[in-house]
Amino acid sequence: MSAQASTSAAVNEARGRGSAEYVEDSKIHFRVCRFIIETGVKLGMRSVPMATACVLYHRFFQSASLQVYEPYLVAMSAIYLAGKVEEQHLRTRDIINVCHRYFHPDSEPLELDGKFWELRDSIVQCELLILRQLNFQVSFEHPHKYLLHYLLSVRSLLNRHAWSRTPIAETALAVLKDSYHGSVCVRHEPQHLALTSLYLALQTYGVQLPRGELEWWQVFCADITKTQIETIMSELLQLYDMEAKCT
Repeated sequence: MSAQASTSAAVNEARGRGSAEYVEDSKIHFRVCRFIIETGVKLGMRSVPMATACVLYHRFFQSASLQVYEPYLVAMSAIYLAGKVEEQHLRTRDIINVCHRYFHPDSEPLELDGKFWELRDSIVQCELLILRQLNFQVSFEHPHKYLLHYLLSVRSLLNRHAWSRTPIAETALAVLKDSYHGSVCVRHEPQHLALTSLYLALQTYGVQLPRGELEWWQVFCADITKTQIETIMSELLQLYDMEAKCT
């Protein structure tokens, strides 16, 4: 084998390993964000604090390695920090007990012993690590307010019967919630993610909106292109493929 062919084979092998590692890392991130959302629901967190917890997690691992940091500990600390950021304070004891029950469904709550206090200290220390890693920039603009605004506009464009017989709002909100399972939620502008969630919901039910000189999505969001919508929609659909792989 020539030196050039040998080098090419080595490069392809490295790419293959990198691609495989990326897929495995993506599966881990998906499972951990599912953990954040399910735990958040049990803790009574609102939608925005849960979204903030997921964004904190994704932002952290944009510059940190899964080989160095325990993802579920980062997730617990992200939940704790998100509660502070979004003014829905959660007790560390409640977070620990709910997370413990997530992994051990039939077990009793943890006793206030050395193991409990060690875990609590780890959560607090990891919270400080997240803050430093993100340079204390932990306040985010989420797509939720944009999506609600877009939904009100769509409702005014459709007749009452068309709106009531198709769950457009529920589907768009569900898609938006699902987007936090992957890094799509931190790679795109919040208004673009909101509009694409709505676009996908309308396509799902075959709902056509009245058309004027501009497409409806151009009226709602002037700085997005059809290519961007298709790119984000492709990333959202990939998350549903990931869900099937992570069950």
